[in-house]
Amino acid sequence: MMKMLYYDIKKCLGCKSCEIVCAVAHSQSKDLFRALKEKILSLPRKKVYKSGDKNFPVSCRHCKEHPCSDACMAAALTYEQASGMVLHDESRCVGCWMCVMVCPYAAIRPDLKSKIPIRCDKCKDKDEPACLKACPTGAIIWREVNEENIHSSNKTK
Repeated sequence: MMKMLYYDIKKCLGCKSCEIVCAVAHSQSKDLFRALKEKILSLPRKKVYKSGDKNFPVSCRHCKEHPCSDACMAAALTYEQASGMVLHDESRCVGCWMCVMVCPYAAIRPDLKSKIPIRCDKCKDKDEPACLKACPTGAIIWREVNEENIHSSNKTK
């Protein structure tokens, strides 16, 4: 079993707390006030978009059919079957942005300063993603899925 992030768009306020805590979690200092003074500012791995009166959090879905890793000419993106995650080896990345172009969810964004694409890594070194507890309305859901329903689970509630 693997865990995935889901978003209840009916509950999302568009406050961007998830974006802020994500950027801090991926910063050098892991502290909000110190992170703001870092030479290279950390960017959030997820983005909240607004359309009309709805807010849509978007992050990497770690697709089982992973066009980003298929398009990566440097093999910097690989799909790990055991964890169900698309892993990114930044040391191999050449900054060609092919992954950005082929992502069907627009969940991979270019970091123009570092020349490295950024995407949600589900805070892989932690028990749960940092954004989970930051959401004041509980719009972010972290739950287990099995292999059979992973494609249907990629749909937003």
